[in-house]
Amino acid sequence: MKRRTFIKNSALSVAAISTPFILPSGRLFAATGQRMADHVVFVAFAGGVRQQESVLKRYLDDSQEYPSTGNIMYNMFNGSSPTDKIVYGTDGIVSGDTPIPQLLTQTLQSQGTLFNEVNASVVGHYPGVNTLLTGNYMYSQGLRNKSSSPTIFEYLRRHQGEKATKTWFIGNGIGNSIPLLDYSTHEDYGSQYGANFLAPIITFGSDGEDHLKNAKVYHPEDELAPMYKMKYFLDNVWYSQGKALPNIGNTEQEKAEIKQFVKDMFEKKDNGTIAHPPQASGGDGQTIGYACEVLKRFKPTFTVVYLSNVDGCHNNFTGYLQSLHAADHAVGHLWDYIQNQIPEMANNTTLILSPEHGRNLEPNGIKDANAFYGYDHSDANSRRIFNIMVGPGVDSNLTIGSEGNQVGDIVNITPTIAEILGFKDDVINSGLTASNTSLFDLI
Repeated sequence: MKRRTFIKNSALSVAAISTPFILPSGRLFAATGQRMADHVVFVAFAGGVRQQESVLKRYLDDSQEYPSTGNIMYNMFNGSSPTDKIVYGTDGIVSGDTPIPQLLTQTLQSQGTLFNEVNASVVGHYPGVNTLLTGNYMYSQGLRNKSSSPTIFEYLRRHQGEKATKTWFIGNGIGNSIPLLDYSTHEDYGSQYGANFLAPIITFGSDGEDHLKNAKVYHPEDELAPMYKMKYFLDNVWYSQGKALPNIGNTEQEKAEIKQFVKDMFEKKDNGTIAHPPQASGGDGQTIGYACEVLKRFKPTFTVVYLSNVDGCHNNFTGYLQSLHAADHAVGHLWDYIQNQIPEMANNTTLILSPEHGRNLEPNGIKDANAFYGYDHSDANSRRIFNIMVGPGVDSNLTIGSEGNQVGDIVNITPTIAEILGFKDDVINSGLTASNTSLFDLI
């Protein structure tokens, strides 16, 4: 029997992104509004972030009954860092007594607008991120199900005619239905308007090294085991479960660009030159590093970056603090990289930050190695979040709302992105969002 190839070089793009049939490139419809910026990067803090340790800067004072306050996210928020009981740094899970140096000379709060107290009506991980990306309260959205409401990716591509490689969803792994958020099942939108999805810590992790890096060729008689391992890997990356891969409209040229990008990333990884943050600890830091590479290569119109390491707060409060601190560092690096390493996006990009939901006011009784209590997400405190936006047309050094004075809602994010990119009227006219109000309307 002749040898046949199980995967060719094109498989590189299959494992990294959806690579389907051709849509016309360029704008499909006339613009309905003027853009405030040509690029938007939206960072979603998934997993739940308590107001108390983040924007309120209370550190251990309002969680572990230690009289120690301070700001552990000093690239994002104004305020001095804690002066005692330092456990949020990088030297080990228990001690953590070496904080990461501040990257930005001006905080994102001082550069932009902070919504200090925002309502998040849903407190589950998947419904929360779904709401951020669709502008709809996804109260009953189950795991392993595509969103029934159009995503912001689909609105952008359908109404602005953006190419597939101009919209990216960069996820921190493939669990919790993350790969299902790149497009919806809505009959008027769907996969042909979806985003390219990339899970870099999977694609460029150990599985990717084993199965994708060298585009291996297998003999169907002698090497069935590695073939099935490859199938298992791809099925898990895509949650395809034997179904056809999604058609999101990458042209043949875009497919070639994506293949080359993946090859280049493996080479850069080998050379240690991926644009990771100086302290790229954990999956979030790695995700941000590869997000920087996507931005530099493709200059997307819209990019979502999904961070989730803070989810460890359920049983490891110390690790949660360290993840918050590291995520702040990673976001500072992302903004600095856009402004100083990508000329086409510098001063022409809006950055938006939002947790998907908060965390409980009272602890759950589980203690970590520092005897710190963990926190779940189910009460009214879990519906308290913050939003930050910075970029062209965004007021600087402005704070909206305060503790006890809630201004804004999680469903305002989708109309905000649409307003920045000039198609808010299209989103409103669809009649499919829970609110037509953007964050700008609330200022």
